[in-house]
Amino acid sequence: MVTVGGPDVRPFSGRNKPVSRVDRADGAPETRPLSIDRMASWPTVAPLIARAGRALVVEALRAWVDERRGTPEVADEAACVQWCRTRLAVFLQPSQRRVFNLTGTVLHTNLGRAVLAEEAIAAAVEAMRSPTTLEYDLEGGARGERDDHIAPWLCRLTGAEAATAVNNNAAAVLLVLSELAAGREVIVSRGELIEIGGAFRIPDIMARAGCRLVEVGTTNRTHLKDYAAAIGPDTAAIMKVHPSNYAIQGFTKSVAAADLVPLAREKGVALIEDLGSGTLADLETWGLPHEPTAREAIAAGVDVVTFSGDKLLGGPQAGLLVGRKPLIQRIARNPMKRALRLDKVRLAALEATLRLYADPGRLAERLPTIRSLARPAAEIRPVAERLLPVVQAALGHDATASVAEVRGQIGSGALPVDLLPSFAIAIKAKGLDRIADRFRRLPIPVIGRISDGTLYFDLRTLDDEPAFAAQLDKLHVMAG
Repeated sequence: MVTVGGPDVRPFSGRNKPVSRVDRADGAPETRPLSIDRMASWPTVAPLIARAGRALVVEALRAWVDERRGTPEVADEAACVQWCRTRLAVFLQPSQRRVFNLTGTVLHTNLGRAVLAEEAIAAAVEAMRSPTTLEYDLEGGARGERDDHIAPWLCRLTGAEAATAVNNNAAAVLLVLSELAAGREVIVSRGELIEIGGAFRIPDIMARAGCRLVEVGTTNRTHLKDYAAAIGPDTAAIMKVHPSNYAIQGFTKSVAAADLVPLAREKGVALIEDLGSGTLADLETWGLPHEPTAREAIAAGVDVVTFSGDKLLGGPQAGLLVGRKPLIQRIARNPMKRALRLDKVRLAALEATLRLYADPGRLAERLPTIRSLARPAAEIRPVAERLLPVVQAALGHDATASVAEVRGQIGSGALPVDLLPSFAIAIKAKGLDRIADRFRRLPIPVIGRISDGTLYFDLRTLDDEPAFAAQLDKLHVMAG
């Protein structure tokens, strides 16, 4: 018989049924089969059902019986309930959890990149809670455009004529190439044929977009004449790609976008620039090295600029496209745009993030990404000194902790050769991997990095010192 619509809770049959002792009416003991249904009716199981639901509890009970069939332990109620409680706790724990990113990489791709501003979080929650004007024009009482929520801000902040947004920057590059260059040639310098994390390669994206890559120059040197010589009747665009996750140094030569503008205009081809991490603010304001901004690219005359929303910009994951109105309008009408568009939650968070840039003087105060990047090492050292005795006490005699000067990085491909001076808790021990594992198993997992026989916890991005310190007394439990 097949049970449809729910778990099979029939009693087990066969020689190895779980059994329980019960009293007969005459007082004599007897043994009878213990079914999953009866186990689920134990009073001690009721709290589990209230929390997890009957289906998951029955599944756990069945797993308990299957693993212990034919053994005396199978009918041990207390042991069974405790085992099921532990199993359910693990199963119901969210797979995506809050962690302390103490790796020294501020925008860590594997740890979610940018932390959103409180204003962006509030806007996202509000959008989730209620119907919104996602694609509705209140004034006209008719259908609206979802880009209208972010395009005015992007134009204001970059100087572009028009703007649109998609799921991420890879999608932005795919979309612009698909619309402007499908079936035609796109010229790229060999020194800019990048690969970033997750095997994202510019040549692969071009192939998917249906355009043909034309490589010019060499790995370390490309001249304006190389671009000019490559332009032919099938050329649709010249593409500049910011090598955000590497740097070529020494005997090098590249052509700035501003120098390519006259050539592109003369030949009637589009000039596209992928800024990668991208930024809307001059990082030099906070003592950081200069990173090209979207406004600079637009001012130079680039036709379409693409960049990320969840890296240096400090917002949610998004791919932003700004540029000349006729081209952006074409891109926005491409059928692929619908498959790549942002939902109402990320649009709300993105709009709220962009609004913060209207007051650049307060960005370091309100935007977590800028706050972490701008944090001076002199401010981090006292944090390390306060936490050192707490960490050492939690470690006991298993390891030795100290305060160390370190250098972190921005991450997500931004300014790869520029490091951020910081301070860290440095831990030395024989079993560093085991100690790192204990920190990862804390209620709020702590993620550091192991280098040169030392486990480092860079405190630049520690945003909740009390919560970090409060859980360290559980380290000894994790040792088991």
